[in-house]
Amino acid sequence: MPVQLNRGIILVSLVLLEITACNPFIQANQDDHISSPQHRDSVADSTKLIPVETFSSDYFPCSDCHSEIPLNPQRRELVEMHDDIVFDHDSENRWCLACHNESNRDSLVLAGGKLLGFNESYKLCGQCHGPKIRDWKLGIHGKRTGQWNGQKQYLLCVHCHDPHSPKFKKLQPMPPPRRPEDIKIDSIYEREEKDSTSP
Repeated sequence: MPVQLNRGIILVSLVLLEITACNPFIQANQDDHISSPQHRDSVADSTKLIPVETFSSDYFPCSDCHSEIPLNPQRRELVEMHDDIVFDHDSENRWCLACHNESNRDSLVLAGGKLLGFNESYKLCGQCHGPKIRDWKLGIHGKRTGQWNGQKQYLLCVHCHDPHSPKFKKLQPMPPPRRPEDIKIDSIYEREEKDSTSP
């Protein structure tokens, strides 16, 4: 009898385990909230992307010059225009036309050929930097301002990173902050005491 009871308990336990493991309402994928179309679209719905205002009137719109210049897709050193740009962004495998559209220079281009405005550059960055764009959308990477339950503002990747050379330059370390016990506090109360006791 006890052997049959143990088998029954084991059988019921296995059935319950099977039910809970296969039930989509009980089992949740941790990445569902990140990868779902609703969440991807929610970045645009609940936030305001800060526009990119880094264009100089000397260069933008790009089509002012590039509509008259014949296309030269060869990788080369730029000597006449854009010679101030230092390109250090996977430079062995990429060049200008990996991100800038060859026929419409006022647009960026995704790997699949879709054109983007410069204010959507984060989508271009996200093609190669998936974990960073995920963290950016969640507010872990980058800068976000606003209210937790209200309108939020996101800085785009290019607000902090130069798109042509995105690594931050090395910084000279500063001395450590002073320890609290090394800081002399001359509070108002101490000054009042000194003033009241002085002759």
